[in-house]
Amino acid sequence: MSRESTIELFKEDMKFSAGHFAIFSSEVRENLHGHNYNVCVSYSTLIGDEGLSFDYRFYKDKLCNLCDTLNETVLIPGKSKYLRIEEANDYYHVFFNKEKIIFLKRDLKILPVTNITVEELSNYLLTQLLLDKNELDKNRIQRIKIKVFSGPGQSGSAVWRRDDA
Repeated sequence: MSRESTIELFKEDMKFSAGHFAIFSSEVRENLHGHNYNVCVSYSTLIGDEGLSFDYRFYKDKLCNLCDTLNETVLIPGKSKYLRIEEANDYYHVFFNKEKIIFLKRDLKILPVTNITVEELSNYLLTQLLLDKNELDKNRIQRIKIKVFSGPGQSGSAVWRRDDA
């Protein structure tokens, strides 16, 4: 008989501070601002004969490292149909509507998403976790749910189920 368990990770260092603006249409976007994002993830898996689901240190470290790559940056959606991004020496020029916004390359992180929202950030992080297929199989992971909070009581989430693979 296989027993299922859920491990939740919501550690102090699973967070990042980043600037962004959400894009609402071809002409409307938020002003540039920032959030202190927190990340929570749950893994549903099978409990092994030794009474242990899996050694979750790999996933804790992976998620903390992902948060570190986003920390203290401005996040820009690389797949937005409303933005054009050009490189110019040490700068990125981001064009929106009639605006040209200039960022130092070292301050900007361009993500493969269509917008910088909690729902897109949760899907981005989930996609990064799913790259390690061997770990998913080895640890008998059946489901992953990841939540990104932009403040207390405000989050977006993404879910993967083994049936979806």
